[in-house]
Amino acid sequence: MEWHITDVQNLAVIDQEIENNELSPAMTEIVRRIILETADFEYQNLMQFSERALNDGAAALAARSTIIVDTLMVHVGIASNLQQTFANPVYCATETITRPQKDKTKAEWGIQTLARRYPEAIFVIGQSLSTLTALVELIEEQEVKPALVISTPTAFIEADIAKERLKDADVPYIAISGRKGGAMVAVAIVNALVDLTWQAYGQNPNAQG
Repeated sequence: MEWHITDVQNLAVIDQEIENNELSPAMTEIVRRIILETADFEYQNLMQFSERALNDGAAALAARSTIIVDTLMVHVGIASNLQQTFANPVYCATETITRPQKDKTKAEWGIQTLARRYPEAIFVIGQSLSTLTALVELIEEQEVKPALVISTPTAFIEADIAKERLKDADVPYIAISGRKGGAMVAVAIVNALVDLTWQAYGQNPNAQG
């Protein structure tokens, strides 16, 4: 991922102000990317990582596993970095042809359709809480076994319920607790994880493109 001089300067300020010393270096890198995107330091205390989320997520990226996202905004935000690194195929739930819509949103139908096609994909739910719930239901029914779930939807009602179900679903996850989040937070997490993985596999993330 290419950096502008102002990004580097802003990251230097973030490094001075981050206070959560309990995070690993890789987790800290993800948090600093989110803060760079949002200017919100509260995220350093809102991040939740399952035990093997980073290792399993990196392995799936390096294996060029399919990535499924809930919105076009997430798709656009991660496409360029992926093209310059692992070139994982990315499919968007809202752009997927599904059965006629009834009782569920297009994103919900789309995520169910794609999840059944790619049950071991990386799933990125950046915006829609109902789409996260639809994915968790498939996991609970053992229809899918994601390599990683990145969950950042904003919500004011029943947000904690859906996120707790994800934590209990026995799959690797990176999530935001509470009400905050959004598609751009999901983009920041994915791009940070891609860069970390690219570096870990002995590559320079700025070498291509």
